[in-house]
Amino acid sequence: MADAEIVVAHDVQSILPSSERDYLVRNNGDQVKIENLKGKKVGLYFSASWCGPCRRFTPTLVEVYNEVSAKGDFEIIFVSADEDEDAFKGYFSKMPWLAIPFSDSETRDRLDELFEVQGIPHLVILDENGKVAVEEGTEVVREYGAEAYPFTAERIKELKNREEEARRSQSLRSLLIYKSLDYVTSSDGTQVPVSQLEGKTVGLYFSSFASEESAEFTPKLVNVYEKLKAKGEDFEIVLISVDDDDDESFQQGLKSLPWLALPFNNKRCEKLARYFELSTLPTLVIIGPDGKTLHSNVAEAIEEHGVIAYPFTPEKFAELAEIEKAKEAAQTLESILVSGDLDFVLGKDEVKIPVSDLVGKTVLLYFSAHWCPPCRMFLPKLIEAYHNIKANGNALEVVFISGDRDQASFNDFFAEMPWLALPFGDSRKSFLSRKFKVSGIPMLVAIGPGGQTITKETRELVTRYGAEAYPFTEERVKQLKAEGGGGGGGGEEEEEEEDDDDDDEEEEEAEGEGEGEGEGAGGEGEGEDMYQNKKRRRGGEAEGEEEEDMYQNKNRRRG
Repeated sequence: MADAEIVVAHDVQSILPSSERDYLVRNNGDQVKIENLKGKKVGLYFSASWCGPCRRFTPTLVEVYNEVSAKGDFEIIFVSADEDEDAFKGYFSKMPWLAIPFSDSETRDRLDELFEVQGIPHLVILDENGKVAVEEGTEVVREYGAEAYPFTAERIKELKNREEEARRSQSLRSLLIYKSLDYVTSSDGTQVPVSQLEGKTVGLYFSSFASEESAEFTPKLVNVYEKLKAKGEDFEIVLISVDDDDDESFQQGLKSLPWLALPFNNKRCEKLARYFELSTLPTLVIIGPDGKTLHSNVAEAIEEHGVIAYPFTPEKFAELAEIEKAKEAAQTLESILVSGDLDFVLGKDEVKIPVSDLVGKTVLLYFSAHWCPPCRMFLPKLIEAYHNIKANGNALEVVFISGDRDQASFNDFFAEMPWLALPFGDSRKSFLSRKFKVSGIPMLVAIGPGGQTITKETRELVTRYGAEAYPFTEERVKQLKAEGGGGGGGGEEEEEEEDDDDDDEEEEEAEGEGEGEGEGAGGEGEGEDMYQNKKRRRGGEAEGEEEEDMYQNKNRRRG
């Protein structure tokens, strides 16, 4: 018989105080004795103001807390990872719960280690006896909100079973009708009953009027939509807005679109985003005539194939896969780096280098940004490998593809690099991000001398093997493994530390929720889950609301 699982109980009276402190604090400075938590469920909220996914999750948690705390047996304690006390106070001022004083970094560090916090936001919920009731509280709160109370395994299981049943019985009505809202709206404000869409193929278009990637994709979708309507196809699109703006801004944006929209309602939109596990923007979910999900996201297919991707069935995608194989076989460096008049990359002093000059070389596409701490940490290693590879007479070039927020940040970061770059704000970045499914940075894609993609795992190879990884082929990797190589890049230990820097979109963050700077399908997308901060570094403040969420903070470091 298998050994019973050992459940550890944490005495909050022991893990929360220090030798000089037996209290927690409120944002108004009031002190609350830790002994007041006896008999209560306690949520430990690991978060920081510099983390985009944290800032987006906190209002959700506040809403749940306000609803649940009235029961009198639940409390949350903020465990800050902020850079300084001013940042802590500013962020904590938005929270109605308690906190470990910022000055007590020793206790905060101890709690980090005790609960093995590997990313933020992170919420651990302890039951009345100090046992971990919910380890991944952020996911539970996002998914179920206050319904998850009392946060027991039994309650979560009940909710999951209910959700599975809802998926089995999914229909267009169950997806789009919310309480008394049994209609969608047209661009002129006309209310269209959901019942009129039943029996049609319906695209649920998760988008944001503030998203650069959505703005680029929407005209292409409009073109496909209008062609299908002109052919008389029974196809409709319903916009699911994930914007945080008010209803007036939403209505203004809707006027420019030819399709329908779910009424502006964050609750319903958020539920659908969670239901379909939204991880990037734009996303176009296809619901078949029977109300079941045909495909979780056809945005990339529309981007690549346009109207021929319709009707988005498995058979059609098998056909498209064959087309993609043929495209991959025919790929050249120019086919991915040249777009109309954009047939150059930048050298130093903004000298334009024709893409044709790079043909026949191994070219590394370096997706990175100055605001991203893992990117800044990886850059010296890549520079070293670059110089060593070039010193051996190899035909190698690197092209920096920036995720920075402004020209100045781009200029500063590019100044540190000895190679080439796409101009800041170049439209080719969005295409490349989608093509190579860039869900986190730093990311390094190797293109061979013949123009074919060698690997998208080049960063990991450079981290582990350094210049020895060249030319990054599968054969070279096998050879290095057989030789027990790895010294050139800092060995396995360093690879393990660095390996989780990038998003797996995971996450976050995203972001998370990718949210942000390259909000595209498969790109540095906009959704909180996409840009999830995976490796957390002190002193690594992100520049901008959106991009800072792209790298996922997995291994949290204090200092």
